Amino acid sequence: MAGGKQEAPWPIPSFHFRVMVGNTEISCQEVSGLDAEIDVIEYRNGNNPSFSVVKMPGLKKYSDITMKKGVFKGDQALYDFFTEIQMNTVERQTITISLIDSDSKTPLFIWTLTNAFPKKVTGASLNAQTSEAAIEEIVWGHEGLLMEAK
Repeated sequence: MAGGKQEAPWPIPSFHFRVMVGNTEISCQEVSGLDAEIDVIEYRNGNNPSFSVVKMPGLKKYSDITMKKGVFKGDQALYDFFTEIQMNTVERQTITISLIDSDSKTPLFIWTLTNAFPKKVTGASLNAQTSEAAIEEIVWGHEGLLMEAK
C-alpha cells in the first residue's frame, strides 16, 4: 500500500539488473521506457443536462523500450536481432528485465515484454576528443508489459 509502513527504510537501487532476450542475456548499461498508459475516451450525450463529458478507460499503450550497452570486441548481438527482420516477418521475443537484490542476487521485480521486436539500432557515437566508452542502443517495440514483484 502506498504510504504504508515499509519493511526496508531505503528504496531499492536501480543499478543492478539483468536483461534476457529470449534465452540470451544482454549486458546493458541502461534500460528505459518501462511504462504503460491508457487512452481516455471522452463522451457526452447531446441532451445530457450536465455540461461535462464522461471519461472512460480505453486502449492500453506501451512505450518502446530503449536499451543501451557497451560495444565489445566481436559482440554484434543487437545487430543480429535487427537484421533478422524482414517485411512482416520477425521472430518476436519475450524480454525479461529483472531488478536484482544486491545482497542475495535474486530478482525483486521482473518486467516482462511480450511479442517484442527490434525497431531501431543505433551504433556508437565516435569522437576522437573524448575518452568515453563506445555505447550502442536498441529500441524494442512490444505488445504488452507485465510487472511482477517477488
